[in-house]
Amino acid sequence: MTAIRLLLVDDDPLVRAGLSLMLGGADDIEVVGEAADGSEVEALVDRTRPDVVLMDIRMPTVDGLTATERLRTRKDAPQVIVLTTFHGDEQVLRALRAGAAGFVLKDTPPKEIVEAVRRVAAGDPVLSPAVTRRLMEHAVGNAADTRRARARERISVLNDREREVAVAVGRGLSNAEIAAQLFMSVATVKTHVSRILAKLDLNNRVQVALLVYDVGLLEEPGEGN
Repeated sequence: MTAIRLLLVDDDPLVRAGLSLMLGGADDIEVVGEAADGSEVEALVDRTRPDVVLMDIRMPTVDGLTATERLRTRKDAPQVIVLTTFHGDEQVLRALRAGAAGFVLKDTPPKEIVEAVRRVAAGDPVLSPAVTRRLMEHAVGNAADTRRARARERISVLNDREREVAVAVGRGLSNAEIAAQLFMSVATVKTHVSRILAKLDLNNRVQVALLVYDVGLLEEPGEGN
């Protein structure tokens, strides 16, 4: 099996050293580079071709949010996991909107950080349903009416089945869980998710979930749990 190529970005050399030691010890992960600031990321990505970037948010020159936004506009961009000290940080929400596949707290147990890298490399977001709901509810609570109207206009391009799948993604369900709930095959779910991403011009499931919450679909009668 090909190893997951990982780039570490953090301005604290001790944090980078600890992450490198921990993640480099996994048989299926190869740390291909380290950066101390977001300004170094694009050049390192060009040189090392990582599958996943573990990105600190707060850095002195170019922060992780800006670096994530720049990366995710590129063709064949690596997946990004943001590192933070707060699960409710507004900057985390901005990073997720920019295309990050999820986040991990800096005090997350090593085993869970390793698993997060594996999940993102496999195309899954690294947000548990509980954490997803907290973040999205925070996002909705702070959403302006103009953003909600814009979100509703965007999601109107989906057909009814795609809308159902998008709502399920917003609940944090896996492809297998969506398949069971909507009585379709996992392959069909994957096809719907791909079409949703293409129609909405989004690049991962987290952004779909954010859009669903902006629209308010999970607040409608019968939609919630």
